[in-house]
Amino acid sequence: MKADGQWVYLYLLIEFQSRVDPWMAVRMMVYVGLLYQDLIRRNEVLSDRKLPPVLPIVVYNGDAKWKAATDVAALIPKAPGLVANYLPKMSYLLIDENEYAPTDLAELKNLMAAVIRFGHPESEQVLLELIDRVNLMLDGNPELKRTFAIWMRAVLLRQSKGTLALPKVRDLKELKMTLAERFDTWAQQHEKKGEAKGEAILLQRQLIRRFGALPSAIVGQIAAATSAQLELWGDRVLEASTLDEVFRP
Repeated sequence: MKADGQWVYLYLLIEFQSRVDPWMAVRMMVYVGLLYQDLIRRNEVLSDRKLPPVLPIVVYNGDAKWKAATDVAALIPKAPGLVANYLPKMSYLLIDENEYAPTDLAELKNLMAAVIRFGHPESEQVLLELIDRVNLMLDGNPELKRTFAIWMRAVLLRQSKGTLALPKVRDLKELKMTLAERFDTWAQQHEKKGEAKGEAILLQRQLIRRFGALPSAIVGQIAAATSAQLELWGDRVLEASTLDEVFRP
C-alpha cells in the first residue's frame, strides 16, 4: 500500500477467537507493540526510520455475542486535564462470523471470506475449492502462500483432534494435493466398509433362515469379520447342517 507518498508493507495481525475476551483490546495493543519491537530488532523498519502500518484484526466464531471493547481507550476511565492527553488509544477490527450467513460468504470474493469459510467448510469439495481460491488471490506472493498453507494445515489438524495425519507442506498446491489424496483414501475405505456391512447383513439373514435366531457371540463374530471370512461363511451356509459347521476353523 502507499502511505506518505511511499510504498510500504501493510502488516495484518490476525487473532482468532472462539470465546469473548473482555481484555482483547489490551492483548492486541501488546501484540502490535511486540511486532514493532521485533521489526526494529531485525532492522525491518522503513527507510526514514518509521514503522510500517499494522491492521489488527480479531476474527470471532463463538456463540455468545461479542461485547468486549474494540478500543483500549474504552477500558480506561476518562481522566481530567493533562493525564487525558497521554492515555493510550488503539482499536482493532472485529470480524464476527455470526454476522455472515454461509450463502453471503460464498458470494464474497475476498480473502477474509475465504478464511472464515475455511473454518466451517460445507464439504470436502468446498474445502479444496477454497484452497484454490486463496491460491489464486495470492498469485505472485509465494511467501504469503506458504504462510497460508502452514496456517490452513494447523487449522485442519486442530479441528480433526488427532484423527487427520497431514505432512508438512510448502505451499497451497501441495496442501490441496495432500488433502485430495486423503479424501480419496477415506472414500475408498468407507466404500469397502459399506460393502462389508452389506455382506454381513446378508449372511445373518441366510443363517437366521437356516438355523433360527443367532446367539449374540455369532452376531459379534460376523460384525468383526473380514470380507474374506464373510465370503467363506456364506459359501458354507449352502451345505452346512449346523452353525458349528459354518464357523468351523
